[in-house]
Amino acid sequence: MPGARFSQINLVVRNMAETLRFYRLIGLEPPQETVWESGGHGHHVKVAGEAKLDIEFDSQKLARHYNSGFAAERGRVVIGVAVESRAAVDELWETLITDGAQGLQPPYDAFWGARYAIVEDPDGNPVGLMSPIDPAMRQPTPEL
Repeated sequence: MPGARFSQINLVVRNMAETLRFYRLIGLEPPQETVWESGGHGHHVKVAGEAKLDIEFDSQKLARHYNSGFAAERGRVVIGVAVESRAAVDELWETLITDGAQGLQPPYDAFWGARYAIVEDPDGNPVGLMSPIDPAMRQPTPEL
């Protein structure tokens, strides 16, 4: 039997235009046209990702440590967005909060060596903003 390969995540959204505007503000580049349209409304948009995509599993205890806004009933999936620098995390956080996004975890220097923050997208999905990992910024793993 062939092995499974993680290939995609589909987000079911309430308002396609609002969601696409949010993700464009983050810096993703959804195409202007939608794949399926009906009655003048877009129903599916695909944003092509990098060739490598990771899936990571965290305990709720760990999630509460790195996300001060964690609530299991809100959502247990964090959509990870990589940005180019530590300063970019702070800048993007400010841009999104000013635009009305709900902040869950303000930017901070995470124990694994990245600058990290979490906001909600228009549908309440947590979106993690993460800089590249700087080994010099690593701290001991927290005691859980």
